[in-house]
Amino acid sequence: MEFEGITEKIIGCAYKVYNTMGYGFLESVYEKCLLIELRKTGLKSEYQKQIIVKYEGEVVGNFIADIFVEELIILELKSVKNLAKAHEVQLVNYLVATETNVGLLINFGEDKVEIKRKVRVL
Repeated sequence: MEFEGITEKIIGCAYKVYNTMGYGFLESVYEKCLLIELRKTGLKSEYQKQIIVKYEGEVVGNFIADIFVEELIILELKSVKNLAKAHEVQLVNYLVATETNVGLLINFGEDKVEIKRKVRVL
């Protein structure tokens, strides 16, 4: 399945979670709800996936991706009033470090779901 089709499904799931749960829960609650919705759509999704970061072929660290979908798309979830530039930079760094091409920053915000798509430039 292409990236666009997968991201469409992910976004639809995020809106369903927000419409059901509303605002004010911890990020971990939204992560688990989104994971349930993603699995309902048939998307392979891994929760709190450890990802190894390499530099010139050597392991230099690791991070935990909130959700990794179809081994192709990193989801970074937030539950804040407004996204900050630092949230976007964090996701871009994850993409670069893992050589993953697409990531979605999803904020279950006070007034709406806010989604930013980031693509690693080759």
